[in-house]
Amino acid sequence: MRLGYLGPAGTFSEEAARTAPDATGADFVGLPTVRDTILAVHDGGVDRAIVPIENSLEGPVGVTLDTLAEDGSDVTIVGEVVLPITHCLVAQADIDPALIVRVLSHPQALAQCARFLRERAPAAELVPTSSTAEAARIAVEHRSWAAISTLRAADLYDAKVIEDEPGNATRFVWLARGADASTPADFVPAKTSLTFWGSGDDSPGWLVRCLSEFAFRGVNLTKIESRPLRARLGHYRFFVDCQGAATEGSVAEAVAGLHKHCEQVRILGSYPAAGSPD
Repeated sequence: MRLGYLGPAGTFSEEAARTAPDATGADFVGLPTVRDTILAVHDGGVDRAIVPIENSLEGPVGVTLDTLAEDGSDVTIVGEVVLPITHCLVAQADIDPALIVRVLSHPQALAQCARFLRERAPAAELVPTSSTAEAARIAVEHRSWAAISTLRAADLYDAKVIEDEPGNATRFVWLARGADASTPADFVPAKTSLTFWGSGDDSPGWLVRCLSEFAFRGVNLTKIESRPLRARLGHYRFFVDCQGAATEGSVAEAVAGLHKHCEQVRILGSYPAAGSPD
């Protein structure tokens, strides 16, 4: 089993990947970007992959949503993991954060730690990198640089942990190629993720009519997001998570009703819902 994740070794994505029931004996494949990780499933380079999709502080991970909707038509969400996140400020050696001149990390991590960095390292330039682990690998080569990274990355790249910042969580989703989202679910509780859009999205009440297909059938929505459709300004693609499997009567009826209002409706996956992190 080849399991893909956002690499290199030491990222939160790798930590999430190692929670897989079949992780023992699996071949873990670190990939350069979230998009590359999703496309590795699409291309058959890995059997499954895990990618971040939502953070408790910064909300949706746009690149994951966009890639699943635009380039991953045969990639399906088959599971989810909610991982407690503790960001660590790591450096080559123990240093006063006020003396740090540059802090590297993945853009999501920099955003999640923005207040912490303003208060503790106000003079530092913030530099985005492809992953938190890559940030740690680079930072340890420079005495006055630091990285927002993981404890595992600090250990792997021989970095000194200066401070840590706990208190948020990231939701990751497992992806597989060609999985049939319409297969009856044998798991409880279940969750279904889907995306939809339509040319009438700029007309009064269009979104309300779409969402009413769920509300009138008693289907609870656990998340709704919008992303630019990249056609014309003011047009959006919507992403919805709801409770229940795609084959459950009320969910199936709501999805069927959604087709009346939209040009495109696509189920991204129906899968076991994860519990809250401890």
